[in-house]
Amino acid sequence: MKKIRIGAGAGYAGDRIDPAIELAEKGAIQYICFDCLAERTIAIAQLERQNDPRAGYGQFLRERVGALAPYCAKGLVMVSNMGAANPSAALDAAREAAGEKRPGPLKIAAVTGDDVLEKIAESLSPVWESGLPVREYRDRIISANAYLGVDAVVPALRSGCNIILTGRVADPALFLAPLVHEFGWAPDDWHLLGAGTAVGHLLECAGQVSGGFFSDPPFKNVPGLSRLGFPLAEVGADGTAVITKAPGTGGSVSVMTCKEQLMYEIHDPAAYLTPDVTADFSRAELLDAGPDRVLVRGASGSPRPELLKVSLGIHEGYIGEGEISFAGEGALARARLAAQIVKDRLGHRSVAASDMRIEFIGFDSLLGPIARRAAPPPLDIRLRVAVKAENRRTAEAVGEEVEALYLNGPAGAAGARKFVRPVIAVYSSTIEREKIEIRVETAELK
Repeated sequence: MKKIRIGAGAGYAGDRIDPAIELAEKGAIQYICFDCLAERTIAIAQLERQNDPRAGYGQFLRERVGALAPYCAKGLVMVSNMGAANPSAALDAAREAAGEKRPGPLKIAAVTGDDVLEKIAESLSPVWESGLPVREYRDRIISANAYLGVDAVVPALRSGCNIILTGRVADPALFLAPLVHEFGWAPDDWHLLGAGTAVGHLLECAGQVSGGFFSDPPFKNVPGLSRLGFPLAEVGADGTAVITKAPGTGGSVSVMTCKEQLMYEIHDPAAYLTPDVTADFSRAELLDAGPDRVLVRGASGSPRPELLKVSLGIHEGYIGEGEISFAGEGALARARLAAQIVKDRLGHRSVAASDMRIEFIGFDSLLGPIARRAAPPPLDIRLRVAVKAENRRTAEAVGEEVEALYLNGPAGAAGARKFVRPVIAVYSSTIEREKIEIRVETAELK
């Protein structure tokens, strides 16, 4: 049976680059997919594009393309959503980065069509989180990107592209597309598409399935985390796969790591909605197939949703933050006094307590009331006060008041810092498939 080997090159925008190079060198893979686009990532990228029409693509695109270009020139195919908010600019950047390595002939593609801001801004489709129509948010929408599927990627694969850069394509679809292309799976073969989606979902977060975000000593130990190897899949035409990793790399691929990843971010294991298929993982089997090898079989699917999900980036004001430290005996009591001073001062500026968050880092910032009942008073505390405000000036006030504690608050304050950032909320809605216009733009490197 023909088998395709697909590697996971990245699980998020800021992921390491060297495990991907290791896969290209040692993994005997035909494809490597980089999943670098979270919901907030693309909204932030849209802001970058508004400030600079040449920006808005993945932060490490040049480094990744430059590192993989020599392998792509020898036959490896790279697929990634690093195009983010600006796939066309990503195409230019990729061509420059690859050209600097002089790898030989390459064909690079940019896939567009996911940006539906103009098509949905006046839509009456409900926003899932509020029930209000999208048009109610039109003055605050930063981005609107539809989740595309394999039909956006396969045309670029068929045209012989070595490097394919997309915008918002559903994470598992990046991995499913090469399987559809290689095996000729029909667009309505829901069983195979569901099986391939399970493979894509296992690989999409890269290091998580080989032991990253899994280790919890002494209960769950993972060897060689400092040299964590990213996973790859050996996939057959029937959708059965073995998840493994390149020889000699750190980490561990096990039934446990794969089970945790298979359930990661899944709302319903029997009906996981994707642009390509309603995947059913409820009958999937994960079996030990040897050291760092897990056999995956039994996943299936049913017809895909009629509508495509759209991720909306909405501007919702600003967060202002201020931090300052106290140390020694009585540090917690002084930090609490400082917090009350800031709270009172912000109250004078008409900042409501409901829009304010006060944390004592090192004591209760993560566990809250649980820590207050169980933890002894610490000898060092960092006070953090954060405010959500509609306007930037109000948000700036919190940092000013925290900084003023140097001379106007309890003794021993040190290390104050302050900053303000815009709040980009992520909401969801839907769009009709027929409104999507997919385009593939290509560039060749001789």
